[in-house]
Amino acid sequence: MGRHSKRYTSLLEKIEREKFYKVDEAIKLVKELATAKFDETIEVSIKLGVDPRKADQMVRGACVLPYGTGKKVKVLVFTRGDEEKEAKEAGADYIGFTDLIEKIKSGWIDFDYVVASPDTMPEVSKLGKILGPRGLMPSPKTGTVTKEIGRVVSELKKGRIEFRVDKTGNIHAPIGKASFSEENLIENFLTLIEEVQNSRPSSFKGTYIQKIVISSTMGPGIKIDLNNVFEKLKERRK
Repeated sequence: MGRHSKRYTSLLEKIEREKFYKVDEAIKLVKELATAKFDETIEVSIKLGVDPRKADQMVRGACVLPYGTGKKVKVLVFTRGDEEKEAKEAGADYIGFTDLIEKIKSGWIDFDYVVASPDTMPEVSKLGKILGPRGLMPSPKTGTVTKEIGRVVSELKKGRIEFRVDKTGNIHAPIGKASFSEENLIENFLTLIEEVQNSRPSSFKGTYIQKIVISSTMGPGIKIDLNNVFEKLKERRK
């Protein structure tokens, strides 16, 4: 393991390594530790108790962050006919079908999300080896294969994020930028956690959410008190 920089080491000294911080405290601290010369992304890492190797314990989903991610995203849409107009009005950056498929086959990947109408999927599925490893393959499970093209594109532009448990049982997702207010980051954070909770596999038994850590792009991780998270979610639902 490589040695940390002096900057990173000095940030570590501001954290109680064994402490589990309340949500408000963690958000305030993660903003204070985001001292890089750019607007750092605030990311949440969630350790789940599921076994991703089992098909019935795979966790994936999507949610619209109320205050967005702070990132401008490029959305590509595979569709044809009347839905092309709908995609354009919703703000899609690239719209087409066979022309875009050929362009991607030639190596072009200048987009962040892919949405497809169901009728295009027989051809789009042939891009699986290109889009799949990059997490760009449209899927009914995340709502990116849909007849509601306009709604999905609009959500992606506003701050819709997708999450998926990795092979180690972790989910990593952005909840905004360090420049966001504490209130906005807290609301985005709770929205994500609630959606992850809602995505709990019905067949899973045991402790589902085991650990939550929040960090900025260049900052150290801050452990969050799970009891406090669940209390806030309970209050939020009232």
